[in-house]
Amino acid sequence: MRTAQVITAVVLALVFLPLGVAKIAAARVMRQAAAHLGLSVGLYRVVGTLEVAGACGLLVGLVRSPLGVAAGTGLTLLMGAAAAAHLRHRDPVARALPAVILMLAAGANACLSAAC
Repeated sequence: MRTAQVITAVVLALVFLPLGVAKIAAARVMRQAAAHLGLSVGLYRVVGTLEVAGACGLLVGLVRSPLGVAAGTGLTLLMGAAAAAHLRHRDPVARALPAVILMLAAGANACLSAAC
C-alpha cells in the first residue's frame, strides 16, 4: 500500500501545485473560471492557496502520515465543493468530472495515508 500512497500523493501534488499557483497568480483562464462560477478573484486565490497547501501536505504526509490524512481529506472536501459549484451552475456533468476524479483520488490518498 505504501507504493500506492506515494504514487497518489506525487500525482496529486503535480496536479494541484500548478493549478493552485495559477489561481494565486490570477492567470486569465483562472479569472474566467472564477467569473463563470460567480466567485471573486480574491476567493479564487484562497482556493488556490488551499490547493497549494494541500499539495504540500500530501508530500509531507509521506513522512508524517497524520498530515497526509489531513491534506487528503481537505482536498477531498475542496474538490467536492468544486464539483457541486459546477453542477449548481448547471454546467454539463463532463465539466464537473475532473473535480470528481480529483476528489476520489484525494480521498483514496487520505485512506492510504491512514493505513500506513
